[in-house]
Amino acid sequence: MNSDAIKKGVPEAREALNQFKYEVANEIGVPLKQGYNGDLTSAQNGYVGGYMVKKMIEAQERQMAGGSKPI
Repeated sequence: MNSDAIKKGVPEAREALNQFKYEVANEIGVPLKQGYNGDLTSAQNGYVGGYMVKKMIEAQERQMAGGSKPI
C-alpha cells in the first residue's frame, strides 16, 4: 500500500496502520497512547516507526518467498 492511498482517505488502510502502530509500540515497550503523546521522545517515536518498517519489509520478503503470512 502506498502513502497516496492513505492520504486520499482509504479508511481501512489508515485504521490498519494505526492499529499496527499501537501493536508495535506495545511490543517494543513504548507507552504510546491514543491522543497526545508529546511526553514521548523523538527517539521513542522514531523507534516505533523504524520497527514498523522493519516488520513490513520482513512480511513482504516472506510473501515474495512464497510464505504469505501477514504482518
